Amino acid sequence: MKKLLLTISLFSLSLVSAQDIYLQCGNIVDTESGKVLKEKTIIVSGNKIKSIQNGFVNGAENDQTIDLKSKTVLPGFIDMHVHLESEFNPQVYIKRFTNNEADIAFESAVHAKATLMAGFTTVRDLGGTGVNIALRNAVNKGYVVGPRIFTSGKALATTGGHADPTNGMRNDLMGDPGPKEGVVNSVEDGKKAVRQRYKNGADVIKITATGGVLSVAKSGHNPQFTLEEIQSITNTAKNYGMSVAAHAHGDEGMKLAIIAGVNTIEHGSFMSEETMDLMIKNNCHLIPTISAGIQVAEKAKQPGFFPPVVARKALEIGPIHKETMKKAYKKGVPMGFGTDAGVFPHGMNAVEFGYLQDAGIPIKESLKAATIINARLLGMANELGQVKEGFLADIVAVENNPLEDVKTLENVIFVMKEGTIYKH
Repeated sequence: MKKLLLTISLFSLSLVSAQDIYLQCGNIVDTESGKVLKEKTIIVSGNKIKSIQNGFVNGAENDQTIDLKSKTVLPGFIDMHVHLESEFNPQVYIKRFTNNEADIAFESAVHAKATLMAGFTTVRDLGGTGVNIALRNAVNKGYVVGPRIFTSGKALATTGGHADPTNGMRNDLMGDPGPKEGVVNSVEDGKKAVRQRYKNGADVIKITATGGVLSVAKSGHNPQFTLEEIQSITNTAKNYGMSVAAHAHGDEGMKLAIIAGVNTIEHGSFMSEETMDLMIKNNCHLIPTISAGIQVAEKAKQPGFFPPVVARKALEIGPIHKETMKKAYKKGVPMGFGTDAGVFPHGMNAVEFGYLQDAGIPIKESLKAATIINARLLGMANELGQVKEGFLADIVAVENNPLEDVKTLENVIFVMKEGTIYKH
């Protein structure tokens, strides 16, 4: 009998100590309609939004009430293209030889925290050494403070292609990396590389369909896979429940990737109108990453910041990138939101909103891309991307209305992820 009473007493105590969080919000941006809802209270219970009530409502004695009456509240942002393992500087190329996995891991934890503090509660990490998989797991277990991570592990390339891990090394160090290391040179290699990523624990597949800027290789936009190779990758990925993201600057490689069935095109710098039409037809989403184009072009003007082969490509791609995004938006190409953070400092992800606005994309459209559309691309449309009853409590706040002041998004003052407050 005493044992039963003790159990009942402990159960009652747990009910008393249960605490909801009441967020009294001056404004809430409805990312679906683009409208601003005034004077609402969001009630968070556990890791989800329990309800949204009119006016400023106070919780019970055991609840926590937070005053955001003078702030604007939004769903946590989603960045579809980051690289959490590193942050570019002139030492990056030599660090491939001096950093151990443990060094990369500790650095990535710092970048993860900076990203979350900037209001990005979810990211898609598109390529590193594979430490990004361990980082995702560490965040999920609560060992590391960071955003929710969907990761590709190691990106897939061709021999000498943009993500070949031995590019730029001396001959005796190059070796002959294959599918296990993320290098594909045949249809069979493509299948094996995807299956290896699945075995490693990746959530998504990333291929480098064309040359890139920061790799130590000549071309920034030549096609680097055959159609059949990409099809083997997309078909195998589909079998394993994974989407495929394709890094692509050059137009021909983009076309091959879209025809072969990739889900997103990353960057899209030299995209033609014909390819834009192809993206619309195939409902393939463009992830603009204007921030990366602008940042690398600026750094390329600093003598010695990049190796000469990289600086030349950066100066070529940077100026054209924003104009291509402007044309793609006017054409009606479906767009998500991504930054390529890691090419520039982590935590600066929100500068992309301003660059998109400069390219003629209204802020309400880029906010929708960074929330609702990205959530849909991640298969999380019923859990992320909206301040809505039943959704995960990923909530951020800024000082001003971003529909009138886009710069306010660069100074997030409140961050909640899954009901836990990380910044206030």
